[in-house]
Amino acid sequence: MGKHNRNLRICFVSSSGGHWEQLQKLEPLANKYKGFFVTEKTQFDEPLGKYLMMQTDLKDKMMPLKMIWNGIYAIGIWVKERPDFVITTGTMVAYPFYLLAVLFHKKFIFIETFGRANMPTVAGKKMERHTDLFIVQWETQKKYYKKAIYGGCLY
Repeated sequence: MGKHNRNLRICFVSSSGGHWEQLQKLEPLANKYKGFFVTEKTQFDEPLGKYLMMQTDLKDKMMPLKMIWNGIYAIGIWVKERPDFVITTGTMVAYPFYLLAVLFHKKFIFIETFGRANMPTVAGKKMERHTDLFIVQWETQKKYYKKAIYGGCLY
């Protein structure tokens, strides 16, 4: 990325916990370019999280409503920030940004979680099709995805 690319906007988005911990390792990239972070609101401080979405998962009975709310919020963030790239380590909170990246033909980079050395994730399987770059953190993960490249671990 040359000098003319300094104005790139990068959206870093992931759920809380281990996914978020891994994504934060990319802070130097966010500082080099115009990056912003999106994660879930939890009881813990998320200092890099400029935008905090509602926390949800597949077992949450309120998940459909929370996803609609997060989708609307994601559109607002998208309009304000206008990212050129979306980089995610997953999962549910990243899905609206994945859809927006596909819809607006922006670059989408998925980094499979370090915590799944021997099985694919639902997010990885769903989002792989439209990724511009699909990175796994374990060599063993490559067999689960057609587009995967081994990038080493973020830790």
